Amino acid sequence: MAYYSRSSLEKMGFKFLGENVKISDKASIYDPELIEIGDNSRIDDFCVLSGKIKIGIHVHVAPFCLVAGGEEGVFMDDFSGLAYKVQVFTQSDDYSGETLTNPTIPARFKKEYKKSISIGRHVIVGAGSIVMPGVCLAEGCSIGAMALIHKDTSPWGIYTGCPAKRIKSRKKDLLTLEKKFLDEQENDSI
Repeated sequence: MAYYSRSSLEKMGFKFLGENVKISDKASIYDPELIEIGDNSRIDDFCVLSGKIKIGIHVHVAPFCLVAGGEEGVFMDDFSGLAYKVQVFTQSDDYSGETLTNPTIPARFKKEYKKSISIGRHVIVGAGSIVMPGVCLAEGCSIGAMALIHKDTSPWGIYTGCPAKRIKSRKKDLLTLEKKFLDEQENDSI
């Protein structure tokens, strides 16, 4: 996988660009002036990022993901990640037939639902999952592959299904590993 150079990333005009950020040269970035990316985060091949997005440190977005921040925004906290083909939407048209739909239609003929999305610290969203507008994925949640998440989650749960439902609690052992990892990073930088 080839990544943009630091100078190429800086020329794109991101709102904020941390250190050691890697973005595939095959990713599509729209509205970079609305996008913030923290240290050591990575965006892989064939991803599309658009609109207002804030990405924390050590975040991974796997190939073929769509993160559509729109006006409301997608907020990905530290150590979170999206597996292959995850789609995150902050807005949706009304599909009832009472209004017109799609981006070629003026707003006065549509009824769009727009809400921000929060993806908490240590959240992992499984391959092919869809996150709908307004959802808050609480800290530590693990979302199984092909899940449809249309409601908020509670912390440290494992969710699967369509629609996603909590099936059990997720272990917190990774918090000890996070501390050790960050301590080692700090010692290496001294």
